[in-house]
Amino acid sequence: MLGHSHAVSGALVFAATAPFLPQHLWHNHLSGSEIVIGTLLTAGAALLPDLDHHNGTIANFLGPVSRALCTGVAKVSGGHRHATHSIAFVVLAGLLTWQGVEHLGRPFTLTMVFLLLALALRALNLCPPGKGLASWITIVALAGGGTAVVDHWMPAAPDWLPMVVVLGCIAHLLGDFLTKQGIPLFWPLGTRFEVAIVSRTGNRMETLVLVPVMMIATVALLWFGAFA
Repeated sequence: MLGHSHAVSGALVFAATAPFLPQHLWHNHLSGSEIVIGTLLTAGAALLPDLDHHNGTIANFLGPVSRALCTGVAKVSGGHRHATHSIAFVVLAGLLTWQGVEHLGRPFTLTMVFLLLALALRALNLCPPGKGLASWITIVALAGGGTAVVDHWMPAAPDWLPMVVVLGCIAHLLGDFLTKQGIPLFWPLGTRFEVAIVSRTGNRMETLVLVPVMMIATVALLWFGAFA
């Protein structure tokens, strides 16, 4: 699926689950501002499994830095849609985020906020198009400003940040599960799983049906879950 499709699906999953999931899992009630912030961050987190794609949306969100990172991850993980598109990666990403919040504190949290906002900006095309200097400098500036704003609204150690990462990764895997290539859900086993509703990346089913429906649903859920 396209990067913006993954981002919108991540936002939808968080907006749908944030009003009740933290209460049931660790007895925490998220405020309206936390739900809005988490929804934006999950839009970025939904791009994380594509760290293995040397030329995808995520590879260009911070210019040469992100391209070098994705190229390295692709080599280590076996290429696109291998290790990072599995349950093992979701668990690892969630555990590392939890450890970072617990032991590294505010610097780690704000770094994650910056990176996830930068990913969301790139995926939702809220920056100049292309891979040039103007694009990623704009992303850095907007993500930096957004991080400064979020710093005033977010708890010192948000226990819901690992949930953002896990739900974003799950949303990504579900999206790619709906395509022909499928995903190696139980990596390192090579079996791929798929329900090919989206026959081709960027086709009409994805761009004209799935994405608009997810956007409308996300706005409605935020209205009732955060603002109402």
